[in-house]
Amino acid sequence: MAHTMKDVAKQAGVSPATVSRVLNNASNISAETARRVLEVVDELRYFKNVHARRLSTGHSNLFGLVISEITNPYFPELIRGFQSAAWDRGFDVLLCNTEYNPDQTQSVFRRLVESDVRGVAIMTTSVDRNVATELAAAGIGVVFCNLAPAETLISNISIDYRDGIVQAIDHVIQLGHRRVAVISGPADNRTAVSIRNVLVAGLRKRKLRPFPEINCDSHVDSGAAAVKAVLSVPEVPTVIFCGSDLIAMGAMSALEEEGVKIPGDISVIGIDDVSFAFLTRPPLTTIRVPREQVGCLAFQALDKMLKLKRRKGAEYSVKTELVVRKSSAPARQH
Repeated sequence: MAHTMKDVAKQAGVSPATVSRVLNNASNISAETARRVLEVVDELRYFKNVHARRLSTGHSNLFGLVISEITNPYFPELIRGFQSAAWDRGFDVLLCNTEYNPDQTQSVFRRLVESDVRGVAIMTTSVDRNVATELAAAGIGVVFCNLAPAETLISNISIDYRDGIVQAIDHVIQLGHRRVAVISGPADNRTAVSIRNVLVAGLRKRKLRPFPEINCDSHVDSGAAAVKAVLSVPEVPTVIFCGSDLIAMGAMSALEEEGVKIPGDISVIGIDDVSFAFLTRPPLTTIRVPREQVGCLAFQALDKMLKLKRRKGAEYSVKTELVVRKSSAPARQH
């Protein structure tokens, strides 16, 4: 007779959710608990049976999480938040990566439907909203990030960059900066365009004219290449606002190669506060996006929506804030 997860939990003296987290290598399980659970798993010769669960309950235990680049340091904390929330409820996560490739994106969503996932968190803005219609038609709930209003089987999480950007603008004004450059993310990326629009509008409201304004890919090399244009203008700016931390890191590297002192000659401001932003030299002043919170909220939004009789989606908002480090300082006076 095959044993169930409940059998393992009962004999190990823990909850089924804890058994699931141990089997999924969750990081917040004590060594003693993990040892006890795994001993019972071996003793009972227990194996997870996804198909049996699906037959008995009519549902899989899977939720999907779609990101654009597994190598992008923006995503690890978001993934951790989503997985942790799912594992706490005894669910598993199918992680998919689009790499901005349309063919791969279509393959990802085919796989999600074929895997009979309960819901999908689409945490990249490079995916068209039409995919939500296809998933909803299959009865699969969707939560987007920075996309569109909620409706049946569709929720949306908006990252409110405004507070963090206003704090950053006030910060540089207090430091005496008046010549400002902006290196934004891709012009075809909804989030990058939104960040740029809020930033430029905020600067102009404070009587600062950003020049130059440049768009580039959200990669280190692109940030470095954009700096050449920044340094070529007649009046070189004393502060550069960057559309992501990766762009900022590339800009800082290029400035250093040109002999420009940071922040003595030019201050640099990023966005995201990725895990190693404080390891740059100097440590990067940036606008923090609470990505682990976003990941956790994405799962909670899906779980809540799928429990509702009408499966009506909802709107959620997450705030940002400025983190001041040493890449920003008073504007040079010469």
